[in-house]
Amino acid sequence: MKDDAMYEAVRPLELAVEVAQLWPPRGQWTEADYFALPDTNHFVELSEGELIMPPHPTHTHQLIVLELATRLRTFVQTRNLGIVQIGPLPVRLWPGKIREPDILFVAREHRDRIGEQVYGPPDLAVEVLSPHTRRTDRLEKTVEYARAGVMEYWIVDPHGQTVEVFVLREGAYELLGKWGRGEEALSEVLAGFRVVVDDVLGGIPAG
Repeated sequence: MKDDAMYEAVRPLELAVEVAQLWPPRGQWTEADYFALPDTNHFVELSEGELIMPPHPTHTHQLIVLELATRLRTFVQTRNLGIVQIGPLPVRLWPGKIREPDILFVAREHRDRIGEQVYGPPDLAVEVLSPHTRRTDRLEKTVEYARAGVMEYWIVDPHGQTVEVFVLREGAYELLGKWGRGEEALSEVLAGFRVVVDDVLGGIPAG
């Protein structure tokens, strides 16, 4: 009986090791490996040969994404400006660097960047901060999106209750504006688009 019990305890661990060996070692993931992953509704990014899997988004995060994406999509569609999408959706910033913005906009004149499996760099990207993604969204993605030529980058901060909009100037981002409760955030890429910060933040209690 002891041998049977030990086998039952050890076998799952062995199976886990066998499954892990089917995948590349850390730091050696390629785009081919990435796109061979099973379909999932979870955010999975590829950076520096490693898979990055942020925690599942929260209720508040998804409410903000829905509110802002709905307003962006309505504005873009009524003017036939391009397409608005929400994550998870792979975006190849450059070979080997795949991110999944919370919201993205691709202009009509850049429709060649729209692929069935992966998009090229969008004209506008939005990230909604969470405790686990704050550093990546504010530091790493700010540099990466600028390098990839993303013309406008929105950062929505539920904790700080602000919306920040950055525009690309000579290869680096410049702050167009930072807006809080009672104010309107606006876009330069989507001229004429304005959104009330309180509407974007939805049901988050005012600080």
